[in-house]
Amino acid sequence: MVFVVAPEEESGVKELLAAQGETVYCIGEVQSRSGDEPQVEILGLDTWASAPSAAVNTIGLRSPADESKIAEQHSAKLCMTGCALPETANKLYSGKVRDVYETADGSKLCLVATDRQSAFDRILAAVPFKGQVLNQVSEWWFKESAHIVPNHLSGDSPDPSVVLAKKCTPFAVEFVCRGYMTGSTDTSIWTHYKNGSRTYCGHVLPDGMQKNEKLHANLLTPTTKGEHDRPVSAEEVYSELGLMSKADWDYVAEKSLALFEFGQKTAAKRGLILVDTKYEFGKTEDGTIVLIDEVHTPDSSRFWIADSYAERFAAGKQPQNIDKEFLRLWYRDRCDPCATPPLPPRRCPQWSLVADRTFSRSYKDEKLPEAPMELVAELSRRYA
Repeated sequence: MVFVVAPEEESGVKELLAAQGETVYCIGEVQSRSGDEPQVEILGLDTWASAPSAAVNTIGLRSPADESKIAEQHSAKLCMTGCALPETANKLYSGKVRDVYETADGSKLCLVATDRQSAFDRILAAVPFKGQVLNQVSEWWFKESAHIVPNHLSGDSPDPSVVLAKKCTPFAVEFVCRGYMTGSTDTSIWTHYKNGSRTYCGHVLPDGMQKNEKLHANLLTPTTKGEHDRPVSAEEVYSELGLMSKADWDYVAEKSLALFEFGQKTAAKRGLILVDTKYEFGKTEDGTIVLIDEVHTPDSSRFWIADSYAERFAAGKQPQNIDKEFLRLWYRDRCDPCATPPLPPRRCPQWSLVADRTFSRSYKDEKLPEAPMELVAELSRRYA
């Protein structure tokens, strides 16, 4: 018999049943299940239990709808929005998603992927288990793509949300690769295109393209990296802004497009379209350029379902996706969450992430609606 116990009944009941040799789960609890044991969905993202009702004995639970609601609310409490490592680890900074520490001996970085959900250059919500998904997906891609470019991994992950990484100096550039005319943020290729621009990051675009249409070729469209990303051309990156040398740019540009093509082919084998993504690179103390941050995650990439893309595109519908685009669209339908920063100077030889953060910024809508639990639960389902 499998028991599912409501939170208010958890104290004492779980231990009592477990002592009698019964299998017990508490709403919000995540455990591995295998063998002949009934499959019980604890998170409530679709339904609280997929096992036959006769195989599950509930304690303190009411209707399936109530049970699902309890599960969602309890799961939200499991979100990790920050962390505190032992004093032996030196915290360097907190990014939009990751908290970054230096190990006690100063030889490595400890990157902790939290459950913070960002979009439009701001934190919008906290999503259960998102950090673990990002970290483990990235670790897989880092290892699978090591034949293309070295990466920052330094040993096995000590925790599902943690990666140990080589220390390096990041380039203040996000290397965005795009295969389709799409997007919803102010920096996206589609936003620029629909507003009349036919040149984007140095690429000339033809007239007559529609949203979500496949581009004639994969494009590398870099942006500055900081509080607010800004699309720039290759020449701006290595010449006008001085963010990196031309030699480094040429190497990273080649590797970015190779990674993107590899990611597209790998995704296609699994029925997915890798629409666009962003890569980040850094340079180690010995001068080696390595891939850093994350790779092909639902946070850094758009993924569409391949089977339905052509039909939905022909009908003018949004492609089915398994990334955070639906979260962006939910906010865009209800408010204007985008930032309106002043443009930084055209020439800045000492440009850095710190320098970028010195520019004041404001938001069109400073206060945003709170993401409803149903939206957060759906995002967690898609990520997992």
